Amino acid sequence: MVSRTERLRKLVEVQEQLKAFHEMRRATALAEAAAARREAAELAARFDAPDSLTDLFPDLYARAVERALRRQDQKLASARVEAGHVATQTARTNMVERSWREALRQEERQAGDRATLDAVERTLVPRK
Repeated sequence: MVSRTERLRKLVEVQEQLKAFHEMRRATALAEAAAARREAAELAARFDAPDSLTDLFPDLYARAVERALRRQDQKLASARVEAGHVATQTARTNMVERSWREALRQEERQAGDRATLDAVERTLVPRK
C-alpha cells in the first residue's frame, strides 16, 4: 500500500505541472497579444506611407486594425484568466506541499519513536 506521504508527494508534482501549464498558457496569450498590438501598429503606420493602398481601401485597413486590437484585448483577457488559474494552482500547491511536509515529519517522528521503543525493549528484556 502506498503511504500518505508518497500520495501527497505525487499530488505536489501534479499540482506543479498544472501550475506550469497555466503559466505557459498565460505566456502564450501575452505573446499573442503583443503580436496583435504590433500588427495593429504596423497597419496604422501604413496609413501614412506614401506608397500605401489605404487611399483605395481605407475600410479594409480600418477593419484590419480593429480586428488586431480586438484580438489583443481578447488575448489580454485570456492572460488575466490564466493568471487567476496560476494563483489558484500556486495556493493549492502550497497547501498540498505543507501537508506533504507535515506527513513526512510525522513519519520521521514515528520512525524515531519506534527506534527508541525498540532500544528500550532490548535493554529491558533479559538476554538468554
